[in-house]
Amino acid sequence: MIEDKAVSNERRHFLKVTSGIAAAGITAGLLPSTANAKNNHQSYNARHNKSIWNKVKKQFVLDKNTTYMNVGTTGSMPSSVLKNYYANNLSVAENPWDMQDKFGEWPYTTEMSTSIAAGLGANADEIILSRNTTDGMCSILNGLQFESGDIILTTHHEHVAAESPLHVVSERYGVEVIYLDIPVDTGDENITEQEFVDLFTHAVSEYSGRVRLITFSHITYKTGTRLPAKRICQEVAIPNEIPTLIDGAHAIGMLDLDLHDIGCDFYAGSGHKWQCGPGATGILFVLNGAQRLDQYWSDRDTSLWFINSSLGHADYLGAQLQLQYIGNDNYPAKQALADACAMWDEIGRDVIEERVLALSKRCKQQIKSAFPDAVIYSPDIDELASAITSFNPFADVNDSDTLTAFRDALREQTGFIIRTTDFKVQQSDTLDTHALRISTHLFHDEDDVDNLITAMKNVFNSMV
Repeated sequence: MIEDKAVSNERRHFLKVTSGIAAAGITAGLLPSTANAKNNHQSYNARHNKSIWNKVKKQFVLDKNTTYMNVGTTGSMPSSVLKNYYANNLSVAENPWDMQDKFGEWPYTTEMSTSIAAGLGANADEIILSRNTTDGMCSILNGLQFESGDIILTTHHEHVAAESPLHVVSERYGVEVIYLDIPVDTGDENITEQEFVDLFTHAVSEYSGRVRLITFSHITYKTGTRLPAKRICQEVAIPNEIPTLIDGAHAIGMLDLDLHDIGCDFYAGSGHKWQCGPGATGILFVLNGAQRLDQYWSDRDTSLWFINSSLGHADYLGAQLQLQYIGNDNYPAKQALADACAMWDEIGRDVIEERVLALSKRCKQQIKSAFPDAVIYSPDIDELASAITSFNPFADVNDSDTLTAFRDALREQTGFIIRTTDFKVQQSDTLDTHALRISTHLFHDEDDVDNLITAMKNVFNSMV
């Protein structure tokens, strides 16, 4: 039943968005964002002050016997976020009835969405708190009113979060999904933003009038390549009135995003990866209630069905509420995601991006020196780089067993935790390419990167 009662602030006893850096005794003044910095010299000193980043690092309860560098799979909640998460779960367990007292007015997530939106360059009514990237991707792809003969453009380096619903709509509606071969860096670092833009431009031209959606990963999980999302949206999609759905699983919490500036129609991301919220949390951005989609798809009576909703019938409530409300939800988890986002905003998302990309660049450059025969698949090119590094240290070995053995030996012998990945450099490849994948984040420092390289070199020498 839909509730519509006002509740005074005095009655509320839920834990609002107050965890983050401020609750840990670290203030935004110590790590001023570029936009707020009054003195560039002071800003630089603060942003590169090791003692300050050590305070940030101490916010995380990661096992001290390991160095966790697999954030691209799952992050780690900060201790202050964990504390509030526990307290909110306890409060719900003690009194499961009155969610309004704990989390505000029905649907109980409004203040959370509002607190998150500004940090992502979105309006409050454009943010839906989902379960994860897959949840957001499926809600949009399976909700769009495709018809036989429609074309969706995507890339050959997408996650199953996109590939699975793309398969469903292809089988269900007769949609043709075109997987474009995106450029893959193999160490020569000569790929460019323009290549990606040209790839989508030429495909739109080739299938003139039939392309109904462009969807791609902002950062590919396979190689960590950052696609020029803004240029694809603004130079290709918008002029041709094609909606865009971006898989942002690895961007939220890593990059300083401005979703309005990017210009996409939909953006789905994870709460549990780089944003370091709890599992089964995510963020779905829907531009202006999907009104532009209605303009682009004016030939369809209904452009977007709210298939993952308890209010799919209630159009008068608006897109955000329809997509948000799926019955009873895990409100403590969603509050914990909002708390984690508050911590990131307190530090400054631009500061975090600068920090994690600098650590990743250090990692890539040291790999080149320590493993001269290695193949690095992650661009060390500023506009295409991310905090993910995928590489194979073995010059003539490309098999899963060897790299898995390397990964396991690294963990067992040194405590460094990374992962393996596989992909095709080109779709026509008969064999998969295998690589190791490293994630550098705000709870790492230069010593972690340097020690990782040394540890990997030792393991490598023991295997060759």
